[in-house]
Amino acid sequence: MLKNIEGQRVPNVTFATRVDEQWKSITTDEIFKGKTVVLFALPGAFTPTCSSTHLPRYNELAAVFKQNGVDDIVCISVNDTFVMNAWAQNQEAQNITLLPDGNGEFTDGMGMLVDKNDLGFGKRSWRYSMLVKDGVIEKMFIEPQKPGDPFEVSDADTMLEYINPAQVKPESV
Repeated sequence: MLKNIEGQRVPNVTFATRVDEQWKSITTDEIFKGKTVVLFALPGAFTPTCSSTHLPRYNELAAVFKQNGVDDIVCISVNDTFVMNAWAQNQEAQNITLLPDGNGEFTDGMGMLVDKNDLGFGKRSWRYSMLVKDGVIEKMFIEPQKPGDPFEVSDADTMLEYINPAQVKPESV
């Protein structure tokens, strides 16, 4: 059962990443402590909705988020670091921090680990987004629990509207 955990701290996890051909451990404290972060989670790198809409729009609006007080935009998926690095390069997502949750520890701690065996994916993240301030979840947008891969509320425009309701939706930045 998916759960909204607004007001709680993000799970304390260490992510195994590769930077310049070297292993680098990154902790949730390094990502969230003392910062305002938008995190969006998706089922998988290179998948249709994730690649065509979800990630590109956050990347496109990154400067607008920064103007509205967001320090970093993080995309997380239950994929390994090699897949996430290749996807970042493929997407030219230079404005987004792509984090691999290879073992699903963060996703499980968020209560968002779901079974996608019907698609041959195994355990993956449910699609959601959240605004995190100094490690505390202020707002979550969780996609409705229905068949398929719903993409109705975790998009960049919904998050931007929450952060600054007066912000005019930039059609293309």
